[in-house]
Amino acid sequence: MYSYEQEVVERSENTVHMNVGPSHPAMHGTLRVKMEVKGERIIRTEQEIGFLHTGFEKLGEHRSYNQFITLTDRLNYFSPLSNNIGFALACEELLGITVPRRCQVIRTILAEMSRLADHSLCVGAMTMDLGAFTSILWTFVEREKLYDVFEAVTGTRLTTSYTRVGGLAFDLPADFEKRVTLILDSMEKTLDNLRDSFYQNRIFLDRTEGIGCISKEMAMAYGITGPMGRASGVPYDIRKFRPYMIYNELKFEVPLYETGDTLARYKVRIDEMVQSISLVRQAMKLLEPGPINYEDQKRTLPDKTSTYRDMESLIHHFKLVMPGDDHGIHPPLIDQYSSTEAPNGELGWHLVSDGTSAPYRVRIRPPSFINYPILSKLLEGAMLADLVAILGSFNIIAGELDR
Repeated sequence: MYSYEQEVVERSENTVHMNVGPSHPAMHGTLRVKMEVKGERIIRTEQEIGFLHTGFEKLGEHRSYNQFITLTDRLNYFSPLSNNIGFALACEELLGITVPRRCQVIRTILAEMSRLADHSLCVGAMTMDLGAFTSILWTFVEREKLYDVFEAVTGTRLTTSYTRVGGLAFDLPADFEKRVTLILDSMEKTLDNLRDSFYQNRIFLDRTEGIGCISKEMAMAYGITGPMGRASGVPYDIRKFRPYMIYNELKFEVPLYETGDTLARYKVRIDEMVQSISLVRQAMKLLEPGPINYEDQKRTLPDKTSTYRDMESLIHHFKLVMPGDDHGIHPPLIDQYSSTEAPNGELGWHLVSDGTSAPYRVRIRPPSFINYPILSKLLEGAMLADLVAILGSFNIIAGELDR
């Protein structure tokens, strides 16, 4: 005969099934992990995603190429400019056009500033999850400074929608270089504080060193890229392997660690922020006056202000924006994959054109979606408290995970 009391006794003597998330604050979004634990030891896990599914890819098939840029912001709301730039580059490769020099330099600067914003919040949130509150205040202050500049450049702080196919929405404000230089100087001091606070911190080291180890072979087998892959010794960085924009003109190192543990994933982001600061400084020296949009207005939206006073610009704007078979940008019939090095890894865009003003198919390779599946393997045999440390080092963004 069934006995509830007997079931409780048997379960307490063996294992307990429990949930972490999707509402748990340390899950960094709508993530759910179902676990079987014995005492404080995790026996097995099952991951569940899909709580935030928004259908970005299908929406992209019913939007023009420029309209879809506003949706790329929502994929990774920590570094939306990286998504804007990656998608614009994919469309330009589809069309076979190259944007002006000034546009390439501006995009490179903003991409690296986005990396700084993304990494700073990641390392701050990770240490906060482990009990250190001051560090996230440091990193939030730095990110807010970056957001002030993003707002001055794009008109908004979070969902920037700054790029256009063939160029940019606006040029830089007059005091851009001065403001950015002050932020870089401040961020270097914050990075020193983060190193001093945690690299020799006994509690932090106990919680991260040797925890959640991903070998180089495992990282390659799972297709893991970005800081997670480089923390495991995978020397893959698209900025080096397939340089785009002006990265082939800039000098920078790709930080690598061999241990593949949670500590290495923390350190590699700190090192990458140092490299990003150097890249921004180098790129700003290459800023020269010039156009920011591709010269063919049959493929690139004209300057917004010119549409109010120039009839030809108004006609081109109308032809590119209005729906219909005779309007919009019409790429050749082509099937193409393009990728950039986003803060979390390889951000890929598979676009299929049927010659109309909207892509026939849009498929996205978001780094969080590829990096996340290995979590279950890392948690088996780990302590319950290790879940927070390991997941924090992944920097999973729910928007690009679920799409």
